[in-house]
Amino acid sequence: MSQASSASVGDTQTQSTDGALADVRVLDLTDERGIYGAKLLADLGADVVRPEPLEGDPLRQRGPHHEVAGSAATSLWFAFFASNRRFFALDPDATQGLAQLRQLAQRAHIILTCDAAFGVAQLDLEQLQDQRPELVVINTSSFGPSGPWRNYLAPDLVAGALGGAVATTGDTDTPPLKGFGELNFMVCGAYAAIAALAALFSARQTGAGQRADVSVHESIASCLEQVLMFYWYADRLMRPSRVLPRQGATHWSNAYTVMPGKNGSIMVTPTPDFDNQLAWLIEEDAHGDLIEPKYMDPENLPLRVQRTMELLREWVAEKDVQTLFHEAQSRHCPYGWVLPIEHVADNPQLDARQWYQPYQIGAAEITSPGAPYNFTHTPWRLKPHGESGADTEQVLADIGWGAQS
Repeated sequence: MSQASSASVGDTQTQSTDGALADVRVLDLTDERGIYGAKLLADLGADVVRPEPLEGDPLRQRGPHHEVAGSAATSLWFAFFASNRRFFALDPDATQGLAQLRQLAQRAHIILTCDAAFGVAQLDLEQLQDQRPELVVINTSSFGPSGPWRNYLAPDLVAGALGGAVATTGDTDTPPLKGFGELNFMVCGAYAAIAALAALFSARQTGAGQRADVSVHESIASCLEQVLMFYWYADRLMRPSRVLPRQGATHWSNAYTVMPGKNGSIMVTPTPDFDNQLAWLIEEDAHGDLIEPKYMDPENLPLRVQRTMELLREWVAEKDVQTLFHEAQSRHCPYGWVLPIEHVADNPQLDARQWYQPYQIGAAEITSPGAPYNFTHTPWRLKPHGESGADTEQVLADIGWGAQS
C-alpha cells in the first residue's frame, strides 16, 4: 500500500509539514486505559515522549506480534497504540533518572497519567502544578479518585461489564457479549484526549491549567445515554419495562435489524421514509398487505413497523447483500452491508481515501490503520516505530526537552 499523496489531503502549496499539534509537548505516563488518548495527540503532531523502564515497556510484549514475541519492536498492539512517540529509557528510582523525568515534566504542556503507570508515583504532580499553574494534567483511572469503588481494578472486559455496556449486548437467549479488542479503553482514551485539548485551550486563553480525572467507568456509562433515558423515564415514554430487553442486532425501536441474505447479512430499516420503502416493495411485488388502510393510521405505527420488518426479512433472504446494499443506497434507504473483516481490510472506500498507511516496525514495513480524521493543511502521518529507549539521546539533547545536568 502506498503512502498517501500530498494532493489527497490538501493543497500541496499550503500544506504544513507539521501536524496540527506540532507546538504541543506531551509527557505520556499511561497504561492501557489511557494510551489511546496519547496516540490521538501524537498522531496529530504533538511531540509525545513516553518514558519506559530500562528493560523496556512491558506493553511491548503484548500480542499479536509481527515476529517472534520477545524480540525488539514486534508487537503490533504496541506499534499501533504507541505510534508517533519518542521513547525515553530511564530509572525513576535512581537520582539521575528522577531528575530526567522531572525535567521532561517541566517542559511538557500536557502530562497524561494513569494510576500506577510507570513514573507516576515518582512525580509530585501537585507540586509541579503549583510551580507551573499553566500545566494540564489528565489522569485516567478505572473508577476515578473518589467513591466506594475508587480502589478497584477493572481490565477492559470487567470495565465493560461494570459500566453497563455488556448488559446491552447479545440476545434474549444468549449470554452478554464482549466487543472485540479493548473498545472500552479506547472510548476512555478518546475522552482523555478531548479533556487534554479542552484544558490546553483554556490554559492558553486564561493562563490557568487544570487537572482532569477521566474515569473508564464513567466514560462507558456516558455511552448509554439512550438506555438510561428509557430506564429513568419509562413511564413518559410509554414503555412496558424500564429496562430494554436485549435483542441482538435489533434496534430498540424494532425498525432496524440485521437480516440474513444471500452471501452475508445486512442491516435493514424502512426509516426514515416508510413510504419510499413501501414503494420499493410494491415495485418488486413484495409488499404483502402493507397497502391496507390500517397500516396508514398513525396510532398503528408499531403494527406497521412489525409487519414491514416481517416482509423485509422474507424479501432480503432472497437478495445478494452486496447488490442490495448498493441498490438501497441509490434509493436513499440507509441499509448497511455487514462487512466481514476481509472486506474491511480491502474496502474500496477506505482504499480510495488512502486510509491504509505503511508503517515501519523494526525492519519490516507493514500496513496499518489510518487516521479517523483528515486535515487539509496539517496532514496526519505515521513515523517509524522505535525500539525501547530509541530516542533517549535525542530527547536529552533536544533544546525543548533537554536535560539539565
